Amino acid sequence: MNLADYLKFDEYNKAYFKVKITPKQPKNEFFSVMDDGTLKLRIKAIPEKWKANKEVISYFSEELNINKKYIEIISGTTDSVKIIRISQN
Repeated sequence: MNLADYLKFDEYNKAYFKVKITPKQPKNEFFSVMDDGTLKLRIKAIPEKWKANKEVISYFSEELNINKKYIEIISGTTDSVKIIRISQN
């Protein structure tokens, strides 16, 4: 599975992802898509003090070759389901 295949920018140069995070896993990986289009990620970090959220942003940055400053969690910062916004500018 390639995460970039799900990157679709709108007319405002922004892309949105709904992501379900499973923390405390052996490695970081995108492994599935739910029926509603939610992407499923496994993340090594623990879900405290923003560690998992930072790792999610780092994962998207590395996988999509996009600077971290253009990636933002806009919903679900304390939940396992998050909305991620990626900007091109």
